[in-house]
Amino acid sequence: MKLGAVGMIALVAIAAARCSPPPRETLQLEGNLLTVDNHSGQDWNDVEIYLNTYFRITASKVPAGSRFQAPLDVFVAGFGQRFDMRRMPIRSLKLTAKGPDGKPVEVVKQFQLSGLAGALGGKK
Repeated sequence: MKLGAVGMIALVAIAAARCSPPPRETLQLEGNLLTVDNHSGQDWNDVEIYLNTYFRITASKVPAGSRFQAPLDVFVAGFGQRFDMRRMPIRSLKLTAKGPDGKPVEVVKQFQLSGLAGALGGKK
């Protein structure tokens, strides 16, 4: 009888694990808002986020287990141009930072390809 109860508990635990939502991505885009979700166990210092290679924002720190949010129109290119979501497609998004030990941290958002490249597994 004990073995049956243990088996039932194991099945419930497995079912609960399968029903839990997948972990959130580190870099998330929702409309005109970027959310950086630092679910690592370490603080990120000297954070730089690049949008389409040319547009950038910075944050001095994103603590472990916290979030950082910014609207996309605060991203600025080298000559002061602001990113305009209505006119510019988003092609790349990359975060660079330093861990507490000074080691580099890099996160690159993967985008799904559209059209034939996406259907046939092409490279971007």
